[in-house]
Amino acid sequence: MLEELTADQIEACKLIKDWFLHSTRQTFVLAGYAGTGKTTLLKHTVCEVLGLDAEKHAAFVTPTGKAATVLIKNGIPATTVHKLIYRSILEETEVSLNGKKVTVEKLRFTRRESIDKSIKLIVLDEASMVSDELLLDLAGFGVKLLICGDNAQLPPVEGLNGFLTAPDYTLKTIVRHERDNPVIMLSQAAREGRPLPLGKFGDSALVVDRRTFTGERRQNYLMKADQIICGTNSTRAQINEEVRRLIGFEGMPKSGEKLICIQNNWEKFIDAEKRFNLINGIIGTVVDPFYDLKDHIGFMQFLPDFTNELCPEVVRFDTGNFEDGNFRYKRGDYFPKFNNKGEIVGAETLNRFEYGYCISCHKAQGSEFNGVVVFDESFCFKEDKHRWLYTAITRAKKRLVIVR
Repeated sequence: MLEELTADQIEACKLIKDWFLHSTRQTFVLAGYAGTGKTTLLKHTVCEVLGLDAEKHAAFVTPTGKAATVLIKNGIPATTVHKLIYRSILEETEVSLNGKKVTVEKLRFTRRESIDKSIKLIVLDEASMVSDELLLDLAGFGVKLLICGDNAQLPPVEGLNGFLTAPDYTLKTIVRHERDNPVIMLSQAAREGRPLPLGKFGDSALVVDRRTFTGERRQNYLMKADQIICGTNSTRAQINEEVRRLIGFEGMPKSGEKLICIQNNWEKFIDAEKRFNLINGIIGTVVDPFYDLKDHIGFMQFLPDFTNELCPEVVRFDTGNFEDGNFRYKRGDYFPKFNNKGEIVGAETLNRFEYGYCISCHKAQGSEFNGVVVFDESFCFKEDKHRWLYTAITRAKKRLVIVR
């Protein structure tokens, strides 16, 4: 394996090994640009060089479930930071619904006092999305912590991330199989603040002037995209409606439509094993929806894009956003939950969704898609404009169109 690594990767591997075996420092911060083989290096160093069992002695964690599945697809068992740090406690409380008291089961999350003693190393990937506060919570377990991330990406939406500003080592050399990748080439230019020239780059990347991105050409690229990314709410709303018209949808969300969750609901699990919660940024497909428009409530089966299984329970959501752009209910409002006999068996909150054909770059962070169309609105992000464009570009695995 070592002969296949770059000199960068070999040096990083040696430093991590020396830190883990001989240093008293708890943390090691590894930064790596897109295409430098960070995931490959992590797996090799932790599992082969350090000899740690990835299921027993090392805990690989990420800030989101989607990011965790990226590691899983590369043969690395992974879960979310939230799942590792916090334990859930089911509590019963009473709420008033239509003048009646209804018992509600609520999840309360508390920080674990300790984690499994067999875990010798915590590996945090996609650390650019994680705040210092959460990182300090991780460090509080006293276990050695390998922090990994791309310090050219956007910072966390909430809080600050100071760890990646001064990494112990940064991977900069592009690995052999990525050297001729046009997506990587364009990401390098964006990271360095160089202008992106218009034109076609190989068979997988295109930079086009938005004034000529019209008609049938525009329609074809929008329809073929696995994900469209933009910067402003107005553009996002306009493109979502445009794609819906092209597909032939109108009115309320139909079966097969793409939605994105825009509100955390830690009490709703999206998989039978209860590994992942329905949280802000989860993208999925609507299955068999029906609506009570009098009360502005929708019901659907929801298929997350990274689990390949329907949510165990019907997902209820506020339809106001799809009617006129205004949610009808406050966050935290409770509504009756019925069994098959129509009897009230509890209560639950409503979820919030938007169309997910076009999403913001922040929502896309931590995910990867085969084909991406980026509407370059980096100018809206001032000092973070290069980070924004770099992050958007690096969401593409195989095909990329940048509309400038």
